[in-house]
Amino acid sequence: MASTILVVEDEPAIQELIAVNLTFSGHKVLRALDAEQAKILINAELPDLILLDWMLPSTSGLTLAKTLRQDERTRDIPIIMLTAKNTEEDKVEGLENGADDYITKPFSPKELLARIKAVLRRRSPQLTDDEISVAGLHLDPVAHRVTGNGTSLSLGPTEFRMLHFFMTHAERVFTRGQLLDHVWGDHVFLEERTVDVHIRRLRKALEPSGHHHLIETVRGSGYRFTTKLPA
Repeated sequence: MASTILVVEDEPAIQELIAVNLTFSGHKVLRALDAEQAKILINAELPDLILLDWMLPSTSGLTLAKTLRQDERTRDIPIIMLTAKNTEEDKVEGLENGADDYITKPFSPKELLARIKAVLRRRSPQLTDDEISVAGLHLDPVAHRVTGNGTSLSLGPTEFRMLHFFMTHAERVFTRGQLLDHVWGDHVFLEERTVDVHIRRLRKALEPSGHHHLIETVRGSGYRFTTKLPA
């Protein structure tokens, strides 16, 4: 699935090459030449992943990564470091300071796209095109199709995104605010009761196959997707 990727790279030619390949692959690309521009863009719209050059003017990419990991809003954003540094010590330092992966320059666009897909699959599986099945419920992100025990189920776009997120994060409790951030995006300002409306719609859509019970209300906390159908 298309993701929003922030490219923080101070060399225009490299930034352009990365942006073109990401755009061609269907991703939305945000661009920054330094850490300050990156912070402005992140404040306006939380990206799904950050490609971060280590050697930036003024504030280094390593320092920016550490700052992002210390902020509750940005600490879970996947970060891939881009750098000419290639010693084992450099790689360890990058990973210990918040990077999820590390790519040394020069690199091929094909390798970069493969690394991005791998990191998203590990950190943000709801952003990948992988099909997923839970307790007889099957979701295909590419075909935008959901079936329950072989029965085709009709979901609206928001309910589809919500179900995809739930299925890739089973057995975890999410507050209404967290669901707003993950399903709608943290730059979209909606009332938390909006989540309740779409939870009701999602449950109704899952009723024909009996999978509506998988969406559990956790009193005082939020909602959870369980993998266990009631006996």
